[in-house]
Amino acid sequence: SGGAKMGNVYLKWAFSEAAVTLLRNNPPAQKLHSRLVARFGKAIALSVLAHKLRRAVFHMRIRQQPFDAERFYRVA
Repeated sequence: SGGAKMGNVYLKWAFSEAAVTLLRNNPPAQKLHSRLVARFGKAIALSVLAHKLRRAVFHMRIRQQPFDAERFYRVA
């Protein structure tokens, strides 16, 4: 049923803020965001970018590897 809690709201907020900060003065991120806006719309595109950022941070922690920008900006 709907209305169930899905994750930590504070982490969702933090990654949403990080996504907005990522878009400032970052042409590759802006290009990715514009592709996502064309596909999903402005509000959902920001959430998709925040979720992508969260997954990247998770894998960086698990694998103990630095951020790979080429892999992050690649669109599947």
